[in-house]
Amino acid sequence: MNIIKTEIPDVLIFEPKVFGDDRGFFFESFNKNVFEEAVGYPVNFVQDNHSKSSKGVLRGLHYQLPPFAQGKLVRCIAGEVFDVAVDIRKNSETFGKWIGVNLSAENKRQLWIPEGFAHGFLVLSDVAEFVYKTTNYYHPESDRGIAWNDPTLGIEWGIISLPSLSAKDAQQQSLIDMIKNGMVF
Repeated sequence: MNIIKTEIPDVLIFEPKVFGDDRGFFFESFNKNVFEEAVGYPVNFVQDNHSKSSKGVLRGLHYQLPPFAQGKLVRCIAGEVFDVAVDIRKNSETFGKWIGVNLSAENKRQLWIPEGFAHGFLVLSDVAEFVYKTTNYYHPESDRGIAWNDPTLGIEWGIISLPSLSAKDAQQQSLIDMIKNGMVF
């Protein structure tokens, strides 16, 4: 497994060693020992999620407040997405910074997004299936989000038309509003 550091030190890309031939391929998608050595602490995944979305769907930017915060190990198993993690830890040197990574069935990369980050993705292919492990269960009362197009974040989604959003995601507030309301880490 190749571990790739990003501009935000706590966010990591995991790139598997793929063994392929004319029959197909094999790769180890998760190894607890390798993962914990890379992130530097024990991680306990408790829930797996799977979504299917059409081209132009944008899901996010989502997070959960403590004590129900979630770390996520995400990957795209069909199609391609542009995946984004935003640091919302007020005392972090990288607060308000974001990382964007293309995840696809072809590159088989995974992105580790620790607690204290908002997360979202944009579907680039006709259809994408997205799976992820979480370190905490979904807790509706702790569920929060930030507007995908928050100008203070300046996320470069690479789109020229409005994405397809859920009603919830279309009404999300800016990071500044979330800070004012005490809704960040």
